[in-house]
Amino acid sequence: MTKKELNKIVVLLGVLSALGPFSIDMYLPGFPAIAEDLNTTIPEVGYSLTSYFIGISVGQLLYGPIVDRFGRRKPLLFGLSLYTVAAICCALSPSINWLIGLRGLLAIGGCAGMVAGRAVVRDLFPPEDIAKVISTLMLIMGVAPMIAPSVGGWMVTALGWRAIFITLAVISASMLMGVLLLLPESRGSDKTVRLNPAAVTRKYYEVLKQPAFIVFGLAGGFTLGSLFAYISGSPFIYMEKFNFTQTEYGLLFSLNSFGYIGGSQVNRVLLKRFDSLRVAEMASLVVAVLGFLMVVSAVTPGISGYVMLVFLFLFLFVSGLLGPNTTALALEPFSENAGSASALIGFTQMLFGALASALVSALHNHTALPMTGVMAGCALASAGLILGQRIILKRRAILYHS
Repeated sequence: MTKKELNKIVVLLGVLSALGPFSIDMYLPGFPAIAEDLNTTIPEVGYSLTSYFIGISVGQLLYGPIVDRFGRRKPLLFGLSLYTVAAICCALSPSINWLIGLRGLLAIGGCAGMVAGRAVVRDLFPPEDIAKVISTLMLIMGVAPMIAPSVGGWMVTALGWRAIFITLAVISASMLMGVLLLLPESRGSDKTVRLNPAAVTRKYYEVLKQPAFIVFGLAGGFTLGSLFAYISGSPFIYMEKFNFTQTEYGLLFSLNSFGYIGGSQVNRVLLKRFDSLRVAEMASLVVAVLGFLMVVSAVTPGISGYVMLVFLFLFLFVSGLLGPNTTALALEPFSENAGSASALIGFTQMLFGALASALVSALHNHTALPMTGVMAGCALASAGLILGQRIILKRRAILYHS
């Protein structure tokens, strides 16, 4: 496969990856409108975000062995079709319970692209290039979180919150056509892969036997948990505590998204000088310190809320360095079982995202402490795993990048 063809695939995978941020970020400005229309509260609407994370977590475990058995393309086409139908149903939701349930179904459709996309990257690129490719994907998909909240805020004002899900359905249908026309199969079907529960369990067990996967998979999960704690808590923090309008919230959310994506691109520059492990170690330490400073700013009387917003931006910027490297380090041991490894990575990340977002909603006390506390806790746990991994892996004689 030529370099030009590979570049086209990377661009397509980046566009597919943008569906996730659109699914989350585009409807966040609509939380107050959804709550009013469905006669509920903003924290209750937050559980529709949690159900989305749970759907993505469980769905990826289902897709893992499926993409190893049937290849990458067919499961992706099925998932996009399911997503399109579910998005239309979300637009027709008569109650918050319906919306919460349908958001879970939406996630199960959308997560096919996450599993298949990572597997395609592992199929086509050598281990030393995976982090760079993932950083490129983040650059492409980064347009979504920068524009989605602003577009969502405008749509809520002009057309109502239900129009957001109609738009998501149109985007998904367009991506479905793109996959049909542009994405080749990177790894054919493997009839030796069995899909019965015992065989699937064994395959996941083989992945979990790799200590490096445990360390970096969990570290990546905590990193994404901190990100989704921010996503879950930000509507209240910005629009109720700091009294920003829906449009202003969209702009501020876009700014922070720009910081997160900017960090992923600085990562590409750093990888020319340092390996993935070294970058992850440095970034995890800085994120842990910033998490602590956010908590201090949230509980100290008299400190301007804008100070916390600055720490949030820096936190997300440095987190952009962590995501690609923890994913690359977790995938590195696998040439076979890449689909299952990709699924477990995604499951861990989204499960932690679901738990973190649910925890922020459950601890809601009309202050910034639940959001900043969960973010700081996740950052500290991730740093502990990454900074302590040399000791963990040395004990098993599997030290990478020594």
